[in-house]
Amino acid sequence: MATPSLPPISPLRGLLEVTKLVRAGGDLLELLPAIAQTVSESLGYEAVVINVYRPAWDDFCVTTVHGSDAARRQLLGQVRDVGDWQRLLDERFSRCGAYVVQAGEFDWAAVDDRSSYIPTLEVADGADAWQPEDALFVPMRHTDGHLLGILSVDEPVSRRRPTDEELEVLVALADHAALAMQSAQEAAGATRHKVALERLLEVSSRLPAEPVADEILRAVCAGVRDALGFQNVLAVLRDGHGRLDPRAAVGWSVEEMGRAGPVFLRDIEGLIDPEFEIEGCYLLPSAEAQRRISQVRQPYSSALNGRGPWAWDHHWLLVPLHDSLGEVIGVLWADEPEDRLLPSHDTLQALRVFANQAAAAIVTSAHLRELRFLADHDPLTRLMNRRAFVERLEGEVARALRYQRSFGLIVCDLDDFKELNDRLGHPAGDEALQVFARTLQSALRRGDEAFRIGGDEFALLLAEASDDDAREVVRRVTEQLDGIRASFGVASCPDHARDTQTLFRLADMALYEAKRNGTGLQFVA
Repeated sequence: MATPSLPPISPLRGLLEVTKLVRAGGDLLELLPAIAQTVSESLGYEAVVINVYRPAWDDFCVTTVHGSDAARRQLLGQVRDVGDWQRLLDERFSRCGAYVVQAGEFDWAAVDDRSSYIPTLEVADGADAWQPEDALFVPMRHTDGHLLGILSVDEPVSRRRPTDEELEVLVALADHAALAMQSAQEAAGATRHKVALERLLEVSSRLPAEPVADEILRAVCAGVRDALGFQNVLAVLRDGHGRLDPRAAVGWSVEEMGRAGPVFLRDIEGLIDPEFEIEGCYLLPSAEAQRRISQVRQPYSSALNGRGPWAWDHHWLLVPLHDSLGEVIGVLWADEPEDRLLPSHDTLQALRVFANQAAAAIVTSAHLRELRFLADHDPLTRLMNRRAFVERLEGEVARALRYQRSFGLIVCDLDDFKELNDRLGHPAGDEALQVFARTLQSALRRGDEAFRIGGDEFALLLAEASDDDAREVVRRVTEQLDGIRASFGVASCPDHARDTQTLFRLADMALYEAKRNGTGLQFVA
């Protein structure tokens, strides 16, 4: 029998070709056919198959077949789990870094025979003749040792089983091919990371100059989805009682998550454990997370899960949002990774940056709101301040004169406030002012307004109020005061005065008359 001719490309040329592929980089789907063709032409195998490891499923999928149409039809897309490959990559088949399984040495019925291909070929003479049921595999490993894929060759042009030297060349080619795969995968990861950072900058640029918390969180949730591939993202903020209120979401519905029942920060504090912290994020296996949360019912169960050591499997991923003092002001929760994989360190770094941006923007927004609030409000009592009072009083006088309407002005202060401060200290005095302010607010009618105009002095504007209305407001205030005494002076516009200065002066005089005679309430005579 005549021996087939040698392949046109030498093994050394094949090594150089694969090295060029490593340096050129490129998309993995374009790279693998080029590797298979180079192996075929340089080493003389008519069939070359590349099985790529899928970490989300912990299996190997045939993505590339260089060979006959029959081989492609039989093999492309076939999946073989890790257990099958562990039986094939047994030490008894190991030789020079490759795995040579000769006909009759392995029970192929023990694995899924759909993922096997037995070619029809003419068998050469001699003990070293390649048999149709012979198989030759070479692992393709990452530089850290884990499998990226498996290279399988068949139908040698020589129709001979390979020598040790030929196996060494095949293994060298497979090592170069593995380096090319690793480079392509790392380049794809770097590209995704770059896209994530670009998306982060885009989100930053789209935030309004004076953002509202919910707008910030909606933009951040969408950014996490688009840049990092989490299909479900929820942002919650902590209220003054520690409750975590859903404020923005993608994939999930804010209303649906809210209907699941109240969740407090204390309920999930067990999840924020340094044991599970990676890049400022907290990633927990499902069983561990459920053991640590205080709620009986799990609010959500992942759908995009995989299997194997690198797969997402109902994991919990949370990122706390901190203010400038390190206090938790909210939480970002991400789920449903589109690749079904546990997030990489780069992904978690980007997620932490998104969370930091959200927290910083929310804190800035809160500061801006507070500054705007303090422009016309008193920081201690949270009532409107003297500046706001002067503006509102001028406006009310103008409206009363123009539309022939009346309103009442009450000026009031705490009795013996100085003695209270001297005896119990300023903290006690501040508390008394806050109690009095809350009492005033609760006693007002709709449309009335309360102000702190200085020290322990307060003012009330009563819309379209008669003397009886003013007297009723004062009664409600004094009935609610416990251990605090106050005096009130009342004037009305336009009955007593038609300008702001005179109106205020008359009300103030009535206040001091009430203090002097001890009645607690005095109307302008």
